[in-house]
Amino acid sequence: MEINDLTPAEERVWRAFPCGEVVDFRTDGGEDATAGAGWGPERSLRASVLRALLASAPQEDGEIAALRVRGARITGELDLMHAVVDHPISLTHSYFANLPYMYGAQLRRLSLRGSVLPALDLGSARVDGVVNLSECRVRGRVHLGGTQISGALILERAELTASDDGEPALKLQRTVVGDDLLALGLRAQGEIRLNGATVNGSVNLSSARLSHPGQVALDAVTLSVEGDLLLRHADVEGWIGLRGARVAGRLDLSYARVSNPGDMALRASSCTVGELWLRRGEPLDGGLNLRRAQVEVLFLEPEKLPDTVRLDGLGYTTLTPHEPAERRLPMLERDDDRYVPHAYEQLTAAYRRIGDDDAARVVQLAKQRRHRLTLPWYGRLWGQVQDAAVGYGFRPLRAAVWLLSLLAVGSISYALHHPPALKPDEAPPFNAVFYTLDLLLPVISFGQEAAFAPKGPYQYLSYVLVLTGWILATTVVAGVTRTVSRQ
Repeated sequence: MEINDLTPAEERVWRAFPCGEVVDFRTDGGEDATAGAGWGPERSLRASVLRALLASAPQEDGEIAALRVRGARITGELDLMHAVVDHPISLTHSYFANLPYMYGAQLRRLSLRGSVLPALDLGSARVDGVVNLSECRVRGRVHLGGTQISGALILERAELTASDDGEPALKLQRTVVGDDLLALGLRAQGEIRLNGATVNGSVNLSSARLSHPGQVALDAVTLSVEGDLLLRHADVEGWIGLRGARVAGRLDLSYARVSNPGDMALRASSCTVGELWLRRGEPLDGGLNLRRAQVEVLFLEPEKLPDTVRLDGLGYTTLTPHEPAERRLPMLERDDDRYVPHAYEQLTAAYRRIGDDDAARVVQLAKQRRHRLTLPWYGRLWGQVQDAAVGYGFRPLRAAVWLLSLLAVGSISYALHHPPALKPDEAPPFNAVFYTLDLLLPVISFGQEAAFAPKGPYQYLSYVLVLTGWILATTVVAGVTRTVSRQ
């Protein structure tokens, strides 16, 4: 293209390119690019001119060429499909009449900061630097699926609205980002798709507003993040999907509001997370699914939990903050009314790791009581007896009280009414205390029970003492076995 064919605005850009100078068409630094449709020819650039400029790449010795334009109206389609561009592109605070088409392109750096676009196609591209889309307003899909970005991807305070064809507002499927994905304050109407993406830094969606009611708002299935995934103060209408994701650092939903009533709000089954923070702010409006997830540190405040919590197979090393067992137990009873023994064992192990054996015993007792509800009537009856007697072996002092009480009742009764000897000539002197102990303790014999046989109501009392003695003995042995095995 000859320079004589250019408009005055295009000529300014053409002459500034070899030295990488900025061409700013704005009359006011605070101009809103949404008014760009009405900008006149004095600040309009044809996309074909920009494409020819990048292709011919005029340069000056000792200078670094770059396309740096602010506040322009870009007419026509900027078609850089599979193009190889060795110079940075910066078209900021500009208005694009048509979508920039950069599928499969190889770029040095791309900045569209503050621009208004109908859509953006950067799929399967390769960018050896930063892609800056902060403060952009896009009324169609932003497609970066399969793109490789060696630097950061910046979407801070961007406003994205999905089209009506069902495509995501932002598609980062299988995208590789060499640094951080920064999207603080992002506003998105429609799905954000991150499934299969790899981010070698952190993903920061703090204060983002994601809206896709009743459907997936953030789809991050099998996402891999080497740093943190931050959703602090985020407001999400729809559900978050993290199934199979791996976050080496912290998954932080502090102060976040996630609303998907009637269904799961956070689906993080089978994911691997260094630290999961569910704290502060209102509880999740919808269910929480952490089945088969593996978490090193689970920072979970009971107030943050919804009514439905699925924890089957969840593994965690540390549970914080430290709360009494009574405040933690309700979350184990919200898994669709299912009995999940693994969840009780995980909570017990967490308390034992910090030396809170009393809380661990409370959890184990709750586990036995919950298990009792799944048994047939005779199993429930036997469980009630063990619970009342010694708390399934986790209340050993209760057994001592029962034994002492029965010993006192039996000793007094038989002291007042001696049972007759079976063989008077061979019987030892009667002792009411040791006779009662003989009845109560099935594995110990003091020679009294075999020598004397009570009659009438005292015979029935002996049956009661023998039966309760067996119950107490078996439950105490079970409790001692648990204690020894823990040590």
